[in-house]
Order: sequence, then structure tokens, then C-alpha cells
Amino acid sequence: MIVMSKEENIVRKFFFIPGVLFIAVLLIQGCSNRATATIDPTTDLSSIKSIYVVKLAPDGRGINRLIADKLKTMGYRVSTGITIPSNVDVVVTYKDRWMWDITMYMLELTVIIRDPKTEFPLATGNSFHTSLTRKSPEEMVDEVINNIFKQAKQ
Repeated sequence: MIVMSKEENIVRKFFFIPGVLFIAVLLIQGCSNRATATIDPTTDLSSIKSIYVVKLAPDGRGINRLIADKLKTMGYRVSTGITIPSNVDVVVTYKDRWMWDITMYMLELTVIIRDPKTEFPLATGNSFHTSLTRKSPEEMVDEVINNIFKQAKQ
């Protein structure tokens, strides 16, 4: 039988408890997810008919097309590209963040609906999913767009 001194016992507890807490925090963060939407109180999204989705220059994954396709299924006239036309009701910009965990996956997507003349943000939606709660890019786009328009109806 191994007998530890009182000092050795205290040192062991001193390192053991923080170590367990650190591992618990890491595991909890691995399951983290967040989905939010905010609408400017003066904004009426029900008046929107035409939308332009600005393609983020470094986007090689076609997230702009996924956003445009989702908005089309909701009944909007949608176009996408780099140069904003003058005859649209709103402009949509986005930012995607990707992470590597055995495979690449979208960690976060932020979509902003803007006034085309002033670029003022009328509505913002965000979806954040870590590796264990990851979603496909299509699911992330659906979650963000649905949350924005659900928030607008409230």
C-alpha cells in the first residue's frame, strides 16, 4: 500500500480539480451551437420583392448560390454576383468561417440584409456549430434565413 503525505495529497488535489474542469470545458465547447437573428425595429421585410446576394470574393464554395436558392424557394426574385444592380429592394451579404476536424466544415455563417442605397443593416442572422453539432452548408443557410424571417414576423 502506498502512503502519501498530507502535502502530496494537497498537491494532487490542486492539480486534479483544475485538470478535470479544463477537460469538462473542452468537451462542453465541442457541443456548442448558437443560432440568432436580429431585425432593426423600423424594418419591414414583408415589402421585399427583389434581392441581390453579393458573392464574397474568396468564396469558392458557392455559399452565395445557396443563399440565393433558399430565398428563391421563399418566393423572392433573387440574383447573385459581384456588381450590385440599382433596381433591388435589399442586398444580402454574408461571412462564412470554416474549420478542420477530420474534414472541413462550416463553423459559422453570418447573413446580413442591407439597404442597397445606404448599406445599413436591416437584419442579421448567425449560425454557429462546432464539430459535434455541425451542419451542412445548406442546413446552416436554411437555419440563418429561416431565423431572420421568423424574427421579422414576431
